[in-house]
Amino acid sequence: MIVVMGATGATGNALLRSLLALGTPVRALTRTPHRPIPGTTGAHQPPVEVQYADAADPHSLRTAFKGAGQLFLAMANSPAQVELETRVIDIAAHTGIGHIVKISAPAAEPDSPVAISRGHHAVEEHLRASGLTHTVLRPYAFMQNLLRLAPTVAQGVIVGTMGDAPCNYIDCRDIGDVAAAALTRPDIAGGTYALTGPEAVAYPELASRLSTLTGNQIRYVNLTPDELRANLIHHARMPTWLAEHVTEIQQLAIARPETPTTTVTDILGRRPRTLDAFLHEQHAHFRR
Repeated sequence: MIVVMGATGATGNALLRSLLALGTPVRALTRTPHRPIPGTTGAHQPPVEVQYADAADPHSLRTAFKGAGQLFLAMANSPAQVELETRVIDIAAHTGIGHIVKISAPAAEPDSPVAISRGHHAVEEHLRASGLTHTVLRPYAFMQNLLRLAPTVAQGVIVGTMGDAPCNYIDCRDIGDVAAAALTRPDIAGGTYALTGPEAVAYPELASRLSTLTGNQIRYVNLTPDELRANLIHHARMPTWLAEHVTEIQQLAIARPETPTTTVTDILGRRPRTLDAFLHEQHAHFRR
């Protein structure tokens, strides 16, 4: 049995769909089991075991992990992430789970300039010390997060602090497919993989593609890090820690120029989904 934490999140739900397509037994964990999980209903849909679990509730984790052999660990970034994920790992080890696939982040290093990445490094170290077989996936920017730009795209502008530095994007569905491979193929399990789409795209180019997509002129406004942080806090209503995180990862793209990897193709035997395909798929979202 494979347990999927965060089954309603972007990567967890993508993995759930991938495992169901493979006919693999799966237990989907959620803090709101009374709500339908996308992708788990339908006349021809295999049954999914849905169970309540909360990383802050150790008893719920012990119950949810019972009888399972593998765990997919993906949690939303937060100041409490290290505490919660290390607790999950400890409980998984004590309940008999033998393999964990963890979603981490690029630049997961002890001295990373990105605070969240330093936290992921700490969790990775705890995972190594656990003695469990573990696979670490380090995806770059999720294409799905670009949907958050829709309100400013409607105003004809996107803002950032990356200048013309290229940014790696990856579709969460490709992350889900790679995670499914790690959970079902022994040749993939146990590695650490940096995941990207097929190209790195700078914000000015993204603005140009959105202009073509929407039929409206979209321009990119490059802000200083302090200006972007303030904009995210006061206009996008982000909590301070998240505004700091977004600013840090955009500055990291300048300090460490990003280039695509071939990992998705190497593992899946096909090219990853393109940014253009994703934008066209979501064209109605950007045209609101």
